[in-house]
Amino acid sequence: MPDSGRPSPQEPDVGDVAVSVADVLAAQARLRKYLSPTPLHYAERFGVWLKLENLQRTGSYKVRGALNALLAGLERGDERPVICASAGNHAQGVAWSAYRLGVQAITVMPYGAPQTKIAGVAHWGATVRQHGNSYDEAFAFARELADQNGYRFLSAFDDPDVIAGQGTVGIELAAHAPDVVIVPIGGGGLASGVALALKSQGVRIVGAQVEGVDSMARAVRGDLREIAP
Repeated sequence: MPDSGRPSPQEPDVGDVAVSVADVLAAQARLRKYLSPTPLHYAERFGVWLKLENLQRTGSYKVRGALNALLAGLERGDERPVICASAGNHAQGVAWSAYRLGVQAITVMPYGAPQTKIAGVAHWGATVRQHGNSYDEAFAFARELADQNGYRFLSAFDDPDVIAGQGTVGIELAAHAPDVVIVPIGGGGLASGVALALKSQGVRIVGAQVEGVDSMARAVRGDLREIAP
């Protein structure tokens, strides 16, 4: 079960909180002590370059946003435990980042989440709470725990610090002067960050979603907040 490819109906909204290129550059400065740039690989059959984020720490770009959010929070004096809802990659990113920074982390993962992901989260010392049969149920429970205990809730995509961290992928791509960048869209954090980093350079950004779980595409067409079951 991957991380949800759509926002939860209860997901908090970034709303009017602006994320700027300066925020992405600040994230890059924070992360360079902990994370290395990932390489590009030319897929000759398709004639495209692939950004190998599978070679990043924890095997996913999600660690960029999680780590930047924790570092930015500590800079602001926020030392609260963090909690997230995730079926895998975001949870691992939060767990690894919290381990490196000495922050307590709790991850809520739905039943059915891959055992390898659960083991990865536990390996880095985060508390794993399993709840619900879907991301939405895990999310609601994580928010409840955050409200009850004063934890900082860390969204996988709807958080300015997370978006800025994901945007460092775009900063790395910029060095290769691309004309078009195709970005997968789940919740939209990666696409938002990459677009921030590259749009000022005239790069065309194309978001891609799997047919049938295309909530962002439907939102662009005007079906706002129409969440499929």
